[in-house]
Amino acid sequence: MIYQSFAQLYDQLFDPEMYRNWEKFTLENLQAQDKKILDLAGGSGRLAVMLAQDGLELTVADFSAEMLSLADQHATEADVSLQLIQTDMRDLSVLPQYDAITCYADSFCYLAGPAEVQQTFNEIAEHLKSDGVFLFDVITPYQTDEVYPGYMYNYEDEDHQRAFMWQSFANDEVDHGAIHELTFFTQGTDGRYDRVGETHYERAYELSLLKQMLKHAGFNSLSVGSDFSTEMKSGNPTRWFFRCQK
Repeated sequence: MIYQSFAQLYDQLFDPEMYRNWEKFTLENLQAQDKKILDLAGGSGRLAVMLAQDGLELTVADFSAEMLSLADQHATEADVSLQLIQTDMRDLSVLPQYDAITCYADSFCYLAGPAEVQQTFNEIAEHLKSDGVFLFDVITPYQTDEVYPGYMYNYEDEDHQRAFMWQSFANDEVDHGAIHELTFFTQGTDGRYDRVGETHYERAYELSLLKQMLKHAGFNSLSVGSDFSTEMKSGNPTRWFFRCQK
């Protein structure tokens, strides 16, 4: 069979509605003059393509060369231009300054701990223009402590050629930690299935600590909400959304 990477499978199964919601949240929270946008940890570029179609100038930065290859493919298919840069989000020294920086899909929750989150916030602040906007989301302690332990999601397509298994567990070694076991099965022309699996580690942070780290990085204007907004719309949100300015 033609080998399909984890990145390709993950990209194909990600909910398109999430991208539409991130697009809407981004457009609602940019300033009129914001045109030059960095989508940090932008992965396969699906959000960046949508924002480019909205008339913005997009750069996608990601650690994975394979994800950036998919971003290039999606940009070509959509006939839009993206600048693609492979870099570690903890070190943005190769990048210029931007009008706005976005970072979605809980990307900060995959860093090793508070020190790395602080380092990345500092880097982002340095690469924003003086009035620049920083937009991001993170999962909440409620998500890691109450929702993820014992969580399971299974998917199989109508042709029975692909299946996906997702299991989550509490990570007792860190505060608000979660472990995700992700497994894909894809059928080849001989009828046999190949398995691709990965283990992901996430951790959430208390809202007070995130605010403290953002202020330490130089962000003095902070708005935090839920449900793809800067307003708290639920008592136990599973994800927080931030709009920050220096």
